[in-house]
Amino acid sequence: MTSPDSPAKIGCAKFKAKQTQRFLVTFLLSRPLLPFRDSRVFLLSIGLAVAFCNLSLARQQSAPPSAPQAAPAEQAQKGQSIFAAQCAFCHGRDAGGGETGPDLTSSELVEKDVNGNEIAPVVRSGRIDKGMPPFSLSDADLAAVVAFIHVQKTKMDAHAGRRRTVLAEDLLTGNTEEGKQYFNGAGGCAKCHSPSGDLAGVASRFRGLALLERMLYPWGRRASPSSSPATVTVTLPSGETVSGKLAYRDEFVIALVDTSGWYRSWFKSNVKFTVNNPLEAHGEQLGKYTDETMHNVLAYLQTLR
Repeated sequence: MTSPDSPAKIGCAKFKAKQTQRFLVTFLLSRPLLPFRDSRVFLLSIGLAVAFCNLSLARQQSAPPSAPQAAPAEQAQKGQSIFAAQCAFCHGRDAGGGETGPDLTSSELVEKDVNGNEIAPVVRSGRIDKGMPPFSLSDADLAAVVAFIHVQKTKMDAHAGRRRTVLAEDLLTGNTEEGKQYFNGAGGCAKCHSPSGDLAGVASRFRGLALLERMLYPWGRRASPSSSPATVTVTLPSGETVSGKLAYRDEFVIALVDTSGWYRSWFKSNVKFTVNNPLEAHGEQLGKYTDETMHNVLAYLQTLR
């Protein structure tokens, strides 16, 4: 089945228009001579008919291309398998970008693509100057890959801010044994945590990105000071001490909620205070992690099921 703007349809329209023009001219020449007044009317009618044919042809030629129809789910699913085997190494499993390949879901080329007219030439020829080799795919396989890329782009465009999800498999880059050594050694994690105690089964409770966030920000990335387990003891100039849950802290002020539920605050310069925060070591550790050690520890934690 051809689209309304396909070359075959346009060629057919041109042929019909020329046929109509020839018929009108032949019809005019075959008619007996008419009086001058009638001839002018007849010629005017013929001219209008020819102009109408040309206008119809021009409208068909200038009609905008029809929007591509949504690819069948089976085609996109097939494309996902091919993409994972041939393209994911550079562009990521979800086409959202990898170590060396760009994010295809935000690509201008993909944005302009209609049924592979932009993507296919790049896949066939490659981009040697950018490190992309040419790929030899059948027409059906290439169409499936194109369908998958467009499905991924649609999913990404539907996310506010185009935030992509992180698959658990995307985080499986660390070395389990080295992570265990860091946990028990340089990282100091074993001073407070135990694989057979508080961390027993942690990988069953949290997985992928959730486990990584729990490891780095056990208090929660958006947690307020009131949700922190930290406590503080403030010593007033009179010698009186006040203890409670840490409620607020900046470079000038320290505040707490005492045992009676009262919110109390002081200028730091006027008091002495001691903060006890069992999660403080996690905050300090954030500045010590490298990308490698972080993923190694995560790999080790993922074995604690």
